[in-house]
Amino acid sequence: MSTQQNARPPAPQEPADVIEAIYERGWTDGLPVVPPHAAGVQAMLDAVRLKAADEVGTIEARHTRITADKVAINAMMAGCRPEYMPVVLAAVKGLCQPAFNYHGPATSTGGSNIVLIVNGPIAPELNINARDNAFGPGWRANATIGRAIRLLMMNALNTRPGVLDRSALGTPGKYTFCFAEHEAGSPWEPLHVERGFRPEQSTVTLFAAEAVIQVQNDLSKTPEPLLICMADAMANLGSRNITGQSEYVVVFAGMHTQVLRAAGWSKRQVKRFLYDHARRSLGELKRAERIAGPIEPGDEQRFQHVTRTPEDIIVLCAGGAVGQKSACLPAWGSPEGSRTVTMPIELPS
Repeated sequence: MSTQQNARPPAPQEPADVIEAIYERGWTDGLPVVPPHAAGVQAMLDAVRLKAADEVGTIEARHTRITADKVAINAMMAGCRPEYMPVVLAAVKGLCQPAFNYHGPATSTGGSNIVLIVNGPIAPELNINARDNAFGPGWRANATIGRAIRLLMMNALNTRPGVLDRSALGTPGKYTFCFAEHEAGSPWEPLHVERGFRPEQSTVTLFAAEAVIQVQNDLSKTPEPLLICMADAMANLGSRNITGQSEYVVVFAGMHTQVLRAAGWSKRQVKRFLYDHARRSLGELKRAERIAGPIEPGDEQRFQHVTRTPEDIIVLCAGGAVGQKSACLPAWGSPEGSRTVTMPIELPS
C-alpha cells in the first residue's frame, strides 16, 4: 500500500464488509476489488518465485521502492489469476525504466493511459484478447492485468486523483488498458520481433497514451486513401503530438489490415506514408494558436509532423476481422517526456 497507508489488508470477515473496509481505506480505483488474503497473496508470489520483501524496481522520481508483496496484493485485488503475475511483474519493471519516466505521464494534467501491449506465446496461453473488442470489456486477463498496474500506481506510489494524479479529465483507459497484438492476422513481423526479441519470447510494451481515436474508412481498396484518413486523425489541430512530436501507436484491425496485405505494403512503407501525411503547416498551427508567433511568408509551405521520425510511429495489428475500423493512440508528452519500453516476460522454470 502507499507510504501513508501502511495498514495490512483487513482480517477475513464477510466479503461485503471487507470490500467496504477497503473502500474506506482508499485502496480501490472506484470499483469493488477482490479482498486480499494471505494464501492468495502467497500464490501470486509463488507464481513468480519471489518473496514478499524482494525488490521489483524503484521509481527514482518518487524515491519509492516497489516490493513483490505490493505487486502481489494489488494483482489479487484487481482480480488476476496467479498465472498472470509474470505479465504484471514485467509491466511493473517497465514502469521503473528511466526511459518511461513514470513521474511525467502519471502526474500530468494530460491524463495518460498506461497501455500494455502483450506479444508472444503467453498472449494466447493466458487468453489475452487481440481480436474483437480488443480495447474493451469481456476478457479477464486484459481487464485485470491492466487494472493491477493502475491499483499499484495508486496504492504503492500514491498516484491518486487530486494528489499526484493531476489529470484534467482522465480517460476510461485509466482503469485498465491491456491487449495483445494479433500476430497471426498481421502481414508484418510482430512488435516484439521488430524490437529485437525472438518470436518465441513473450514481452509487454508500455506506452503512455492519450485517448483512443477511432478511424473509419468503408470504401478504400488501396492503402493510400485509408492511410490518408489515419494521418488526418493523427494530425488534428488539438493533438498533443502535433506540438509534442512524441511517439504514436497505430493499430490496424482486420479489414484494413487486409487492404495493406493485398497491396504488399511493408511496415516501413506504412510508417513513411503516415509520417509524410500526418502533418500541419506552420500557418495552420499559428492560426489555431498551437504555436506562437505571427504568420510569416512561407509558413503555408513549411510543415510540422506529429512525430520526429517515421520510426516513432509504432504500427501493429489488433481487433476484429469485421468492420472497416482502425485506431490511433496519441502519446503523452514529448520525446524526452516518456518513451515506450518493451520488457521480456520471464516465466519461472
